[in-house]
Amino acid sequence: MKKEKKLDAKGHRKFGLLDSVAYAAGDFGCNMSFALKGTMGIFWTQFMGLDLWYSLLLVIVQVWDAINDPLIGSMIDADKRKYKRNKFLAYIWAGSLGLIVAGALCFIPIPQAPLAAQIIIFIAGYVIWDAFYTVANVPYGSLLSLISSNPADRASLSAWRSVGSMVGNMVPMAILPFIIYDSEDNLIGERVFIAALIMGILGFISFQFMIRKTEIREDVDIKLEDTPKFNVFKAFANFVKNRPAVGATVAAMGMFLGMKGGELAVTVLFQSYFNNAKISGVVQVFSMIPIIAFTPLARKMVVKYGKKELSTFGAICSMVACALMLILPITPDGKGMVIYILCQLINSLGIGIYSTVSWAMMGDAIDYNEWKTGSREEGIVYSLHSFFRKLAQGLGPALVLVIMVALGYVGENEGNQTAAVALNMRYLVAALYLFSAVMQFVGLALIYNLNKKKLVQMNRELEARKVGQKETV
Repeated sequence: MKKEKKLDAKGHRKFGLLDSVAYAAGDFGCNMSFALKGTMGIFWTQFMGLDLWYSLLLVIVQVWDAINDPLIGSMIDADKRKYKRNKFLAYIWAGSLGLIVAGALCFIPIPQAPLAAQIIIFIAGYVIWDAFYTVANVPYGSLLSLISSNPADRASLSAWRSVGSMVGNMVPMAILPFIIYDSEDNLIGERVFIAALIMGILGFISFQFMIRKTEIREDVDIKLEDTPKFNVFKAFANFVKNRPAVGATVAAMGMFLGMKGGELAVTVLFQSYFNNAKISGVVQVFSMIPIIAFTPLARKMVVKYGKKELSTFGAICSMVACALMLILPITPDGKGMVIYILCQLINSLGIGIYSTVSWAMMGDAIDYNEWKTGSREEGIVYSLHSFFRKLAQGLGPALVLVIMVALGYVGENEGNQTAAVALNMRYLVAALYLFSAVMQFVGLALIYNLNKKKLVQMNRELEARKVGQKETV
């Protein structure tokens, strides 16, 4: 006998574990492509032979990011076509299809190619990858506020999205170093290209699961109420006035400046300071244990304490851990690595608390935009947030590479940097993480203004406004 589905008052499937798992699968799909971005620095400086050129190229491709994210966000907002299920899901499907091969285009292994050819290959590959990634990622983030309007449900979706992101990062993080590095801690570039193709296929499969299992419960039209034409400048002005969106964005930028900006320095730290590049992924995966442990508690903790309050506490934990990482005697031996790992565990707890609610905070920021301006503008609000995150992810590694070169890093030396350079990387990593934690604290504690009490007020007034609009129809 076929089991009947439990439906809510609107006839939709009741929110449950399937919704959270499906949403997590979407970020797993994103990270099957995005996780390899951390290998880009090593690939292009050590295997392809670019140092400061790579730093300059990263800055150049951010110009495309500046056009790409808001452009696609506004395109989604302005799309009035009727879709069988939901237009966001349609865009995600198209983006996931392109990502099957787009990620690999950033790792075409031809180190003997002339400099001009390498530059063209890098820019073309990155632009194509970034376009498909944005087509999938921008509408994916906007889906959270349409799957459910319940704050606890959104907290669950955000927490599970973090799980999808973590697993999507942890799998390649733990396995890839054993595949792509040789016995002398040097990168084997040809293997990175093959790995990127395999990860693209896995990401596509994950996206298809998410698309098929996602239930859209909030029937919200993405339209511009009073203007016949989409006004990007007005939307950007609204974004700047949206304190929760700005605060969440500053915190996210801080997190990624540390996590992504420090990836190359961390790799060199394990190559030349701890002399074990292959174990670097395992150590980073181990440091994620606090995030995994906290995730099941996120929903109850949010209900009890509030998102802003929890994430601010997490930022404080990270600041303490990173300050200890900077001042404690982390020596290039087993004892030093243990101290490094312990500091990373505490830092990871802080990041984990924030990351599990970060997307729910952006869902609330989209509601805040509607509360204050009368216009939701999900696509553009999220795309601007995504743009600044990408800015941190792109400019962070570029600036850090400039600092690394100034501190003596030479890409051609691969995994055999001098002892002085290795020691510099030890302090650079700690300083980067500390700066990252301070930025998170500023964004969450000082700028983001939707505490638990104010969030309740906002949701109550928005619901009353919707009821009033229905009564007047």
